[in-house]
Amino acid sequence: MASLYDLSVPTFLQTVRALGGFLGRAAAHFAGAGVDPDAFVHTRLFDDMAPFHFQVEAATHHAVWGVEALRTGAFTPPALVGPVPFADLRAMVGKAETALEAFVPEEIAACAGKRLDLQIGPRRLAFTAETFILSFSLPNFHFHAVTAYNLLRSHGVPLGKRDYEGRLRTRSS
Repeated sequence: MASLYDLSVPTFLQTVRALGGFLGRAAAHFAGAGVDPDAFVHTRLFDDMAPFHFQVEAATHHAVWGVEALRTGAFTPPALVGPVPFADLRAMVGKAETALEAFVPEEIAACAGKRLDLQIGPRRLAFTAETFILSFSLPNFHFHAVTAYNLLRSHGVPLGKRDYEGRLRTRSS
């Protein structure tokens, strides 16, 4: 039976590592095309959507602070830092990977069933640890990660579905 740790940390890690990989591919693509990657951080799919830098930062926040919320009972990511150089986004993803790797499986698994209430503006959302991860944190995380992926694809970075999937956790892995 899968534990709360199994449902969260390895799942976040799989995509955080993939995100790091496609940021690396993007850096190489931009360098080869003579494009300043720092100018790309402001790119949006649509005018009313958040820019690339926000997508990467929000994805890392939902991963790390989503799991941290299981321990603390509160989702309290740090404030968004705003536009940063492309290299800083890559470093941010690396830090998220390191933070996720540091979570202790038994400690996260022990949070199963814990109550977690989230205040978003005027809305108060009552979760259990499992429903928070599965219905709030993971969907938000994947939304921002796939939006970052799509922004890169829309600007010619040669990525495919397997790049987004990352390393699958098969029985033989």
